[in-house]
Amino acid sequence: MKARVRSNWSNAVLVCAKCSKKLDGGFGPKGKQSLGKALRKHLHLKKGRKAGAGVVDVKCLGICPRGAVTVVNGAASREWLLVPAGADLDGVADALGLDRD
Repeated sequence: MKARVRSNWSNAVLVCAKCSKKLDGGFGPKGKQSLGKALRKHLHLKKGRKAGAGVVDVKCLGICPRGAVTVVNGAASREWLLVPAGADLDGVADALGLDRD
Protein backbone atom coordinates (compact mmCIF):
# COMPACT_ATOMS: atom_id res chain seq x y z
CA MET A 1 0.00 0.00 0.00
CA LYS A 2 1.25 3.49 -0.83
CA ALA A 3 1.88 5.73 2.13
CA ARG A 4 1.47 8.99 0.16
CA VAL A 5 -0.19 10.18 -3.01
CA ARG A 6 0.64 13.48 -4.70
CA SER A 7 -2.32 15.71 -5.50
CA ASN A 8 -0.64 18.23 -7.87
CA TRP A 9 -2.86 20.96 -6.35
CA SER A 10 -1.40 24.38 -5.70
CA ASN A 11 -4.23 25.13 -3.28
CA ALA A 12 -7.20 23.38 -1.65
CA VAL A 13 -10.51 25.15 -1.04
CA LEU A 14 -13.21 23.71 1.23
CA VAL A 15 -16.80 24.66 0.40
CA CYS A 16 -19.62 23.92 2.86
CA ALA A 17 -22.08 21.64 1.06
CA LYS A 18 -24.83 22.28 3.62
CA CYS A 19 -24.73 26.04 2.99
CA SER A 20 -24.77 25.42 -0.76
CA LYS A 21 -27.75 23.12 -0.44
CA LYS A 22 -29.69 25.68 1.63
CA LEU A 23 -29.11 28.32 -1.06
CA ASP A 24 -30.28 25.93 -3.78
CA GLY A 25 -27.81 27.30 -6.32
CA GLY A 26 -27.21 31.02 -6.47
CA PHE A 27 -23.98 31.01 -8.49
CA GLY A 28 -22.87 30.65 -12.08
CA PRO A 29 -24.11 32.43 -15.21
CA LYS A 30 -27.78 31.59 -14.62
CA GLY A 31 -27.61 31.49 -10.82
CA LYS A 32 -28.49 27.80 -10.61
CA GLN A 33 -25.13 26.19 -9.73
CA SER A 34 -23.61 25.52 -6.34
CA LEU A 35 -20.53 27.56 -5.42
CA GLY A 36 -18.13 24.63 -5.72
CA LYS A 37 -19.32 23.66 -9.16
CA ALA A 38 -19.43 27.26 -10.37
CA LEU A 39 -15.86 27.90 -9.13
CA ARG A 40 -14.54 24.75 -10.82
CA LYS A 41 -16.16 25.73 -14.10
CA HIS A 42 -15.18 29.41 -13.86
CA LEU A 43 -11.53 28.57 -13.17
CA HIS A 44 -11.45 25.83 -15.84
CA LEU A 45 -10.20 23.24 -13.36
CA LYS A 46 -9.73 19.64 -14.42
CA LYS A 47 -11.18 16.79 -12.38
CA GLY A 48 -9.58 15.15 -9.37
CA ARG A 49 -5.84 15.19 -8.78
CA LYS A 50 -5.13 16.56 -12.27
CA ALA A 51 -6.61 19.95 -11.37
CA GLY A 52 -4.42 22.94 -10.65
CA ALA A 53 -6.34 23.57 -7.42
CA GLY A 54 -8.79 21.47 -5.46
CA VAL A 55 -12.31 22.69 -4.74
CA VAL A 56 -13.76 20.18 -2.30
CA ASP A 57 -17.33 20.13 -0.98
CA VAL A 58 -17.30 19.19 2.72
CA LYS A 59 -20.24 18.19 4.88
CA CYS A 60 -20.68 21.14 7.27
CA LEU A 61 -18.28 23.77 8.58
CA GLY A 62 -20.60 24.86 11.40
CA ILE A 63 -21.01 28.58 10.61
CA CYS A 64 -24.30 28.43 8.64
CA PRO A 65 -24.69 32.08 7.50
CA ARG A 66 -27.98 33.24 6.07
CA GLY A 67 -27.90 33.71 2.28
CA ALA A 68 -24.20 32.84 1.98
CA VAL A 69 -21.78 29.91 1.72
CA THR A 70 -18.83 29.31 4.06
CA VAL A 71 -15.51 28.76 2.25
CA VAL A 72 -12.07 27.94 3.69
CA ASN A 73 -8.78 28.38 1.86
CA GLY A 74 -6.55 25.49 2.95
CA ALA A 75 -3.39 27.61 2.73
CA ALA A 76 -4.85 30.39 4.91
CA SER A 77 -7.21 28.52 7.20
CA ARG A 78 -7.23 31.14 9.97
CA GLU A 79 -9.73 33.31 8.06
CA TRP A 80 -12.91 31.87 6.57
CA LEU A 81 -14.87 33.54 3.80
CA LEU A 82 -18.65 34.03 3.74
CA VAL A 83 -19.68 34.27 0.08
CA PRO A 84 -23.17 35.71 -0.53
CA ALA A 85 -25.37 34.27 -3.27
CA GLY A 86 -24.71 35.82 -6.66
CA ALA A 87 -21.21 37.01 -5.74
CA ASP A 88 -18.73 37.75 -8.53
CA LEU A 89 -16.65 34.59 -9.04
CA ASP A 90 -13.56 36.59 -10.07
CA GLY A 91 -13.68 38.37 -6.71
CA VAL A 92 -14.17 35.10 -4.86
CA ALA A 93 -11.21 33.52 -6.69
CA ASP A 94 -9.03 36.56 -5.88
CA ALA A 95 -10.04 36.46 -2.21
CA LEU A 96 -9.16 32.77 -2.06
CA GLY A 97 -5.85 33.25 -3.89
CA LEU A 98 -6.81 31.06 -6.85
CA ASP A 99 -5.35 31.68 -10.30
CA ARG A 100 -7.54 31.68 -13.38
CA ASP A 101 -5.86 29.59 -16.06
